[in-house]
Amino acid sequence: AATQPEELLLPSEEPQDEKRQTESPTSEAPLVWAVLEELRVSGVTPNSVQLQWSVPEGSFESFMLQYRDAQGQPQALPIDGGSHSVTVPGLSPSHRYRFHLYGLQGRKKIDHVSTEAVTGTEEQEELPLPSEEQKHEKLQTEAPPSDAPPVRAMLGELRVSSVTPNSVQLQWSVLEGSFDSFKLQYRDAQDQPQALPIDGRSHSVTVPGLSPSHRYHFHLYGLQGRKKTDHVSIGISTAQQEELPLPTEEHQQEKPETKSHPSEGPLVRAVLEELRVSTITPSSVGLQWTVPKGSFDSFMLQYRDAQGQPQALPIDGGSRSVTVP
Repeated sequence: AATQPEELLLPSEEPQDEKRQTESPTSEAPLVWAVLEELRVSGVTPNSVQLQWSVPEGSFESFMLQYRDAQGQPQALPIDGGSHSVTVPGLSPSHRYRFHLYGLQGRKKIDHVSTEAVTGTEEQEELPLPSEEQKHEKLQTEAPPSDAPPVRAMLGELRVSSVTPNSVQLQWSVLEGSFDSFKLQYRDAQDQPQALPIDGRSHSVTVPGLSPSHRYHFHLYGLQGRKKTDHVSIGISTAQQEELPLPTEEHQQEKPETKSHPSEGPLVRAVLEELRVSTITPSSVGLQWTVPKGSFDSFMLQYRDAQGQPQALPIDGGSRSVTVP
């Protein structure tokens, strides 16, 4: 029988005061006291919402964000315990969402905060694709208002670090100053505008949900406050659909044999170990792994979706966990 999706606290059973009372911990394993505070909306586009929160006391091993999509179906997004912000993608324009953030220790929900947000309208997110922009890759810095001149910040090269049939990983540099946040804008395969808000400390992003063998033009904006002060662009085509390396021989052994390396450049020996499931929701899986010896430049996670289509997710070499949404 199919497992029941995790139940959302959305109707009358939800606490009236926004903060759920801490569950009494089991006597066998007393939990460290931790407090969640102030879940707030830091960014809104027609297709996404960016949320931030604080932990004024203690710490959580992980978080779980729950909400209902535009069709009323429950969704759950597991989040690493070190994070204090998240971008929720794949939302519908002009729709009101209610988000519930839970702080977890082990599998137990310890504290809870909620907030509401309305996504932007389709017209609100206007893509910067007029003819003037096509004449130069770098948008000129907008003149700041005279009452509050922002500190000069400059974006460097926007480049592609990896490409799969369904995703693109982008990296960039900040040559001078700093930005409060970034925004990546592009049009999808149906020519609909998409916008992805990015934290100001990040210098890379993976754009999922793309179509194979399709050319995309990505525009990265550096923001100071709400003002776009610098801009770089890049055009890239996604890879062709490819078969996953899942032959019967590979299933017979958990660890494939190391391939012989070409003589042109001997590689440093690196070992992957123990890929395990850390969290499961009806709509996602959290995975963790270890690298007991050496290091890898990057990782690639491959799987087949519910329709049997191959999917590939590029991952930074410094990461040891990923959430597959």
